Amino acid sequence: MSVETIEIRRAEILSTAAQNLILALESEMLKLYPEDAEDAATDHFTLGADDVAVGRGAFMIGYTANTPVACGAIRLLNPETAEIKRMYVVPQARGQGIAGRLLDVLESEARHLGAREIVLETGPRQPEAISLYSRAGFVEIEGFGKFKDHPLSYFMGKEL
Repeated sequence: MSVETIEIRRAEILSTAAQNLILALESEMLKLYPEDAEDAATDHFTLGADDVAVGRGAFMIGYTANTPVACGAIRLLNPETAEIKRMYVVPQARGQGIAGRLLDVLESEARHLGAREIVLETGPRQPEAISLYSRAGFVEIEGFGKFKDHPLSYFMGKEL
């Protein structure tokens, strides 16, 4: 599979494909961060349909051969700041440039929404994610949101 065979399209976050990818992401995150199981059970992973509604954000799915293999979302935190959420590529499709292509699409969506900066939260046990974001120009920033002081949260951002 090459990155050229990936089609990235806007999707409903409540669609079966989206929900399956989100469940796989959550399962993987709970394995990486088992101490966060209580937060995950409450709202650590929360992202609602309103957050990604037209004009407020977008939920995107990457497909290869019509099979969903990646997802990611962008949502406005305020009129000038957008946040990346739910970035995920299924294990068998990793290392092929799909995440970078998806990140480009999410950044484009953020610009379309009028954002001037983009932020995200990842974790120290996800060096591949940190590397991806660093290559795309993201730098470490001060924490934000409910988990701004969480010891297993790593925050990054970039100006658009």
